[in-house]
Amino acid sequence: MTTNIKPKEATAIINSLIGGVVPKIGVSHIAVGRNEEVNAFISALEDVKNGHSIMKFWIGDFGSGKSFMLHLLNTVALKQKFVIANADFTPENRLYSNDGKAVLLYSAIMNNLAIQTKPEGGALPILLQKWIESVLMKVSKDNQIPLTEITQEQNLPLVETQIMTTINELSDVGAFDFGSVIMKYYQGYIQNDENLKKYALKWLKGEYKTKTESRSELGIREIIDDHNYYDMLKNFCKLFTSIGYSGLMINLDEAINLYKIQNSGTREKNYEKVLTIYNDCLQGKVENLFFNIAGTKDFLENERRGLFSYNALKTRLQTNRFETQEIRDFAQPVIKLRPLNHNEIYVLLKNLQTIFNQNYQIESQVDDQDIKNFMEEIYNKPGAQEFLTPRQVTRDFLNILNLLRQNPTLNKDSLFKEVNVLDERQDMDLSYLDTIEEL
Repeated sequence: MTTNIKPKEATAIINSLIGGVVPKIGVSHIAVGRNEEVNAFISALEDVKNGHSIMKFWIGDFGSGKSFMLHLLNTVALKQKFVIANADFTPENRLYSNDGKAVLLYSAIMNNLAIQTKPEGGALPILLQKWIESVLMKVSKDNQIPLTEITQEQNLPLVETQIMTTINELSDVGAFDFGSVIMKYYQGYIQNDENLKKYALKWLKGEYKTKTESRSELGIREIIDDHNYYDMLKNFCKLFTSIGYSGLMINLDEAINLYKIQNSGTREKNYEKVLTIYNDCLQGKVENLFFNIAGTKDFLENERRGLFSYNALKTRLQTNRFETQEIRDFAQPVIKLRPLNHNEIYVLLKNLQTIFNQNYQIESQVDDQDIKNFMEEIYNKPGAQEFLTPRQVTRDFLNILNLLRQNPTLNKDSLFKEVNVLDERQDMDLSYLDTIEEL
């Protein structure tokens, strides 16, 4: 798996994992133990391609691989010609609000739009360009105007009419403003007016704070806000599929930040928004849309603050009661990520050692037996069974490889003995939230 890794991917993997985060690229080279989940996801992608919509919840403990799983899904979806977007819930980003926090999440999604030729994000201008080109081709064909002449000033009314007609066909809500802004973008495109294009993109990404500002810079009286951003996401999904993409996949990580909302009414409104999106996807009210939300077991199952505190979600998201550790149901909306077993961790560390060697162009002095010795040391530490996560194992392993690379005379076995198991959940102890709510 790691023999054909690109230098850029190798560097990203090593640097990211040492830093305790998931690399944006190259994750397929370190994917182990998730074949069943990926195969089920590929099957779900086919359904979305065919016009269905799906919402999945990826649940696991801190450091168990939720974020990694979302990045792996990105790699698969991009190859299937999906437009993807990643965003994290934060104290300032959420699904529902009245003070701009929901539209901030929308802006993060729009800024992170990615396609296979631009996987790092920022693909909205490219996608708009492709859509406009498809409109120009239709106008050219319908009116028998050569493509080389279609952008001339005298043809602007024809193009604008077609833009509005097409947007009206695609959009359910906000079609007039949506189409008007895209026309502004087109005008900026043919007139080489970078400011007009910039203002149009600013509007489409939900970055106007007031209607006055939008009217002043763009001549548009409405803006994307906390209350209509979801409709705009659905509009964009239709626009992307109209130019040949399979659909739009949105990944939302760090859902624990919804659990941490202290105001119970606001938290419930956010869960109500989750329910709205879930129902839209499962009842066929939207097409070609795939939502993934990653969170902890508390975020899902805590009956005071989690999704299960909202009864309509609890009844929909409860685990298949016939499922066991050996018999898994990957078709259900909630996928619980099981811990990697020792054999899978060994394969992961072997792959990381190969990538490490390629990145630094060295021959590591750590062999297969050393990897086994390292695993034996760390898994026999007090608390390993309860607290040890793949993130901690890989980070410690790469830190040791780095020390040995820079200090070849160090004793490997001594370094292995110095590893400790940390309870990563200590930094995320949320029990105080329940206490606050009781008070």
